[in-house]
Amino acid sequence: MDLRLLGGMVSVMLGLGSLSGCQLFTPGPPLETVASVDIARYMGTWYEIAKYPNGFEQGCFGVTAEYTLRDDGTVRVVNVCRNADGTRNERSIEGFATVADPATNSKLTVYFFFPFGAPYWIIDLDEDYQYAVVGDPSRTFLWILSRTPTLDDATYQGILDRLPAKGYDPARLELMPQFPAQSP
Repeated sequence: MDLRLLGGMVSVMLGLGSLSGCQLFTPGPPLETVASVDIARYMGTWYEIAKYPNGFEQGCFGVTAEYTLRDDGTVRVVNVCRNADGTRNERSIEGFATVADPATNSKLTVYFFFPFGAPYWIIDLDEDYQYAVVGDPSRTFLWILSRTPTLDDATYQGILDRLPAKGYDPARLELMPQFPAQSP
């Protein structure tokens, strides 16, 4: 793994960990998550459709996240970054997640460099688990995920329309190029 990437990811994780409970930097009211998440249904492959800019995905294409429920109740997390030609990039990374709010399962903590965790809050979720929107309490990060490499325009626009009420600026989103060959 590229040491600059590793250093950048550690810095982000430390920063998120230190700010995750800090209301001083949170625009507007506290971030609300979805009422409940069926963790078993959430497992599987998610394609990154759009994201807020971040240093650890710079130069990535076709980003996916694979979630697998482990016997101990934690979630195996594999984030895959691809090169522009679609080949897997060495910056792909594996970690794990724990449920931070068992009452809803909508707040998780993701660890790529234990013991440093980062909040992973599910703030919008399709009733059929076909798309999800993930953020953090400081609203520094945002990801729009889909079960397929693309989202139809109406669904994507609906997500964008709901973001301002959650304290997110849709204009900051960057689309993530996906590869048609990745389709399930």
